Amino acid sequence: MNAIPSRRIRVLVVDDSSVVRRMITDALSRDPHIEVVGTAIDPYDARDKIQQLNPDVLTLDIEMPRMDGIAFLRILQQHHPIPVIIISSISTAGSEAAMAAMEAGAFDVLAKPTSAYSIGNLGDQLAMRVRAATVARRRTPQPARVSAVAEAPLPAAQFHPRQLILIGSSTGGTEALKVILSQLPCGLPPMVIAQHIPAYFSRAFADRMNEICNLEVREAKEGDMLTPGLVLIAPGDYHLGIHWAGQGFQVRLNQKPPVHHCRPAVDVLFRSAAQCPGARIIAGILTGMGSDGAMGMQTLKSAGAQTFVQDQASCVVYGMPRAAVELGVVDRILPLEQIPSAILETAWRMSGPRDPGASIGRAHSVASVP
Repeated sequence: MNAIPSRRIRVLVVDDSSVVRRMITDALSRDPHIEVVGTAIDPYDARDKIQQLNPDVLTLDIEMPRMDGIAFLRILQQHHPIPVIIISSISTAGSEAAMAAMEAGAFDVLAKPTSAYSIGNLGDQLAMRVRAATVARRRTPQPARVSAVAEAPLPAAQFHPRQLILIGSSTGGTEALKVILSQLPCGLPPMVIAQHIPAYFSRAFADRMNEICNLEVREAKEGDMLTPGLVLIAPGDYHLGIHWAGQGFQVRLNQKPPVHHCRPAVDVLFRSAAQCPGARIIAGILTGMGSDGAMGMQTLKSAGAQTFVQDQASCVVYGMPRAAVELGVVDRILPLEQIPSAILETAWRMSGPRDPGASIGRAHSVASVP
């Protein structure tokens, strides 16, 4: 990831709860690179504090008196763009609102702490996101549009039954995935996504993607079978692995320790897929901080998978893709808008006959890294 600025990062905490404001302030104050320069009780107070204190990053609650956080976020995006990290309730309504905030331009979303353990975990996760926000590429929220290609379903029989598409993503990934999934047609080989996302928010995200895509998108459950045209999102706070169950790929969930401070971890998904006999895998890594997915992609690449990453120019944070590129395990580096067609093209190329009992054999080469 890019270097941390030499001066301390100035943060304004916006929440109507004095208890939450104190918890967030205390958690961030433990990081020597971060300074909480002030707090605000609602958006009107925050507006005045932004002008007075000129913060680098905001943490923002959604449910507040006088104006909700999403409305305030939209105003900020238009008149005073600043990285905003949403800290929201894990209720169903809170999760849906958090997803709406991401669509409105929030940098990332975290769950509000509910216990002493989650308070400590919040501090680590929030500090990482604050640091990343100061060096991230700003994005302009775009509505999802289903393309003409996506509206025409593909004949699933054209693809090999052991084909599989895997994607890992983190910060900025929910919006990148929206772009990709809305451009893909029904009938593709099954897809599994490990997006770094809090527990409960993953279901709201999957439901939202299912509303705007022609593919079937839902949160994965233990024992789910992967079928053509299905996209499964790893549930927050669970690792997702897959295995070959005789007639198809099947999901396995677990709560083993986080990998790269993440659960779900992309590496867990990728490494499990590398153990599936005869699998024909397309694996991609999208925007995100850290290095999760690079080692798993190396394992898949060694077994013959076709691999891609999102390019730096279109990433919000070019951390995870960079790690894979530096490891030398990437076939293609692609702008976000080219990824849907690349997935479709590669899936067609990998659909030819091959011994189903073999390990992941090498498919047709798609392209070298530009």
